[in-house]
Amino acid sequence: MKDLIIIGAGPIGLACGIEAKKNKLDYLIFDKGMLVNSLYHYPQNMTFFSTSDRLEIGDIPFISNNPKPTRAEALEYYRRVTTSWGLNVNLYEGVNRFEKTSDGFFVHTPKGSYATKNIVMATGFYDLPYLLNIKGENQPKVSHYYKEPHPYFGMDLVVVGAANSAVDVALETYRKGAKSVTLVVREKEVGKNVKYWARPDIVNRIEEGSITAYFEAEITEITPSTVIIKTPKERVELSNDFVLAMTGYQPDFSLLESLGVAFHSDEHQTPVYDESTMESNQKGIYLAGVVCGGLKTNKWFIENSRIHAPQIIKAILENLD
Repeated sequence: MKDLIIIGAGPIGLACGIEAKKNKLDYLIFDKGMLVNSLYHYPQNMTFFSTSDRLEIGDIPFISNNPKPTRAEALEYYRRVTTSWGLNVNLYEGVNRFEKTSDGFFVHTPKGSYATKNIVMATGFYDLPYLLNIKGENQPKVSHYYKEPHPYFGMDLVVVGAANSAVDVALETYRKGAKSVTLVVREKEVGKNVKYWARPDIVNRIEEGSITAYFEAEITEITPSTVIIKTPKERVELSNDFVLAMTGYQPDFSLLESLGVAFHSDEHQTPVYDESTMESNQKGIYLAGVVCGGLKTNKWFIENSRIHAPQIIKAILENLD
């Protein structure tokens, strides 16, 4: 019987494991993918908005070559944290289902069943992209994920979105030799929350005509060789080789729902939990990290949700006592 099982080996799941180990609790961390799986799937050349000290966990310094750390540096850092603390992590072992018992839960995976008194859900949000829901979206040339610019050299590229991901993709592919880059934005302008060093760059590239942008616009159809865009004034059909829909991602609520966790009836489908203990409406089920914001995935980050780990472990210790 474990004291707690943590679902998700991202930075916040690891932080919960560290707090559990500090307090001599018997714990185990599961992830259906690799260590910090979401960070691994970020673009290869991504730079964090935050400074490295705000991404630190477990009292281990995060040393970066620049004020803003890169994806590669973050992967190295969280590997080092996991090794330094000797965390108990079961990677590539996803959870199939949970079973409530008289004194806790069974967590069932393809590799076995594990008994625990408490469950911490730290599952992130990077697996389910928001779809465009238009004709032609399922073609091979359409992707909701971006890794690097090389595949788009010499190609006509359409990028959908106006937040950090879309801006980074548009600027990098333009500078690495895409034949043309067109930005399709639902709003009237590039997002105000775009990284302060990137927003002036994209605005200037649009103004000088290096990158074409359609505002208050949306793609209505994707064909093998074109993209059809609807604007307030016209219908535009562009020659196109690839579409990168940087439209954001949403949490998978299925595991929470299977545990009976309730959700507020707001537009963000925010889970119900006690803000002081992070315990949900279900006794012994705790929430940590970005999943606490429901569909509002820009509310919780590594920087401001690290505090969830000590809150949760403090509550578990009190309940165990």
